[in-house]
Amino acid sequence: MEMAQALVYLAGGILMGLGAIGSSLGIGNLSGKYLEGVARQPELQPMLMTQLFISLALVDALPIISVGISLYMIFAL
Repeated sequence: MEMAQALVYLAGGILMGLGAIGSSLGIGNLSGKYLEGVARQPELQPMLMTQLFISLALVDALPIISVGISLYMIFAL
């Protein structure tokens, strides 16, 4: 295996890992703030849950995109 191909594999792995780490931190932060908001004002729980799911979908898009790009790098380049 040549050096350039090894670097592409390494870059793909780092891209997947950093995407997963960033997403997990974002999801943890969002969930914690949601629980704090519901604990303070339980009557707002349905509205907060809707906003939580929208935000989780946006945060979850990043690792999905990074996995797609890294798989492209690994298998197509």
